[in-house]
Amino acid sequence: MTQLSQDCFVHGGELMRLEEGLDLIRSRLKVTCAIERIEVGEARGRILACDVRANANVPPHTNSAVDGYAVYHSDLNPKGETELRLQGRVPAGHPFLEQAKRQMALRVFTGAMIPEGEEGAGPDTVVMQEDCRGSADRVWIPPGIPKGANVRPLGEDVLAGAVILRAGRKITAIDQALITSVGVGDVGIYARLKVALFSTGDEVCEPGSILGPGQIYDSNRIVLRGFLKSLGCVVTDLGILPDKLEECRGAIAQAAQSHDVLVSSGGVSVGEEDHIRAAIEKIGRIDFWRLAIKPGRPLALGTIGVAGRVVPYLGLPGNPAAVIVTFLQFGRELIMRLAGAEGLSPRLYPVVAGFSYQKKPNRREYLRCVLNQEAGGELAAYPAGKQGAGILSAISLADGLIELPEEMEYLLEGSVVQFLPFGEFG
Repeated sequence: MTQLSQDCFVHGGELMRLEEGLDLIRSRLKVTCAIERIEVGEARGRILACDVRANANVPPHTNSAVDGYAVYHSDLNPKGETELRLQGRVPAGHPFLEQAKRQMALRVFTGAMIPEGEEGAGPDTVVMQEDCRGSADRVWIPPGIPKGANVRPLGEDVLAGAVILRAGRKITAIDQALITSVGVGDVGIYARLKVALFSTGDEVCEPGSILGPGQIYDSNRIVLRGFLKSLGCVVTDLGILPDKLEECRGAIAQAAQSHDVLVSSGGVSVGEEDHIRAAIEKIGRIDFWRLAIKPGRPLALGTIGVAGRVVPYLGLPGNPAAVIVTFLQFGRELIMRLAGAEGLSPRLYPVVAGFSYQKKPNRREYLRCVLNQEAGGELAAYPAGKQGAGILSAISLADGLIELPEEMEYLLEGSVVQFLPFGEFG
């Protein structure tokens, strides 16, 4: 387990491009979770801590890819039909106990092991049963069958000893199947990242309660909890911390004792009623990053020293659209880096802009959009609704985000833009 430094989030304070911020996170943060071993069947969604090597060849023996007849290609007449007697029948899972003879054929089924021959190598070609004429003891094979057809060689998919999955990968159901196929029963994975999540402010209320004047419901904590759980984190919901310095300091200090990272939204500023900054500064340090993205800035990044280790703190913006975009584009990378994951950057896809839009230069903007398939078959993006940082309904309607680069000042309808589907975030 790697220990973080107390100044891992120190930054000069100037406006920072998203890539610069992500590069700093990747270079300064290391996995903080312990390593444990679990059965492959329980490993879906976990992060590999060790490379996985194949214990066996896949397939473990040369076998037939189809139901048909195994023959020596050199026994076939290239210009006309070949008649061969049947030597035997080979189902999958029941190896043929004799050596395969020349000038004879074996009736084989999908997955059946191809036996060795009298001179070492066995039959090298399997002819599909649909291409042949057969009887109880003979088969007639047409010309034109290529050598090696329908034969799966030993180790064709994976060779024993080969690395099939690298450390840092988030295990999928398909990965589980691959690991099992090479004879591995358990894998080394990182323990789940333990996250303490909280909101702040007397103006924020729990869903279902009656709002007082000037109050709002705490939707940010709900969406962040969902995002964190989808990343495999163990989330402790601390609720809403009041605007009282000592209560905030005590709750944060206690949470740092038993968690790997602390996450909150809103309320971290230089205002007189903001006690989160003061609370963290009493027991650690806090820095503000001005990411050049909209919606999104600023971010509060802090560290709390506790029991010989450093616990990071991520303070996200308060507006709903800003907290969602900032977490997906930045917070997700920070969390997964601490959890041990590698190479999880979401992919962007080119689509046509179905609208025009003017933006300020030197900052990256993310517009919440829906996709529509046009008459010509191409996908076009349209705004999902109002684009204000406090508009949550537009994100709920959207299929994903349009990314407008820093240097762009005007988006012309019909231009190709990069689209980031919400499905890319898992």
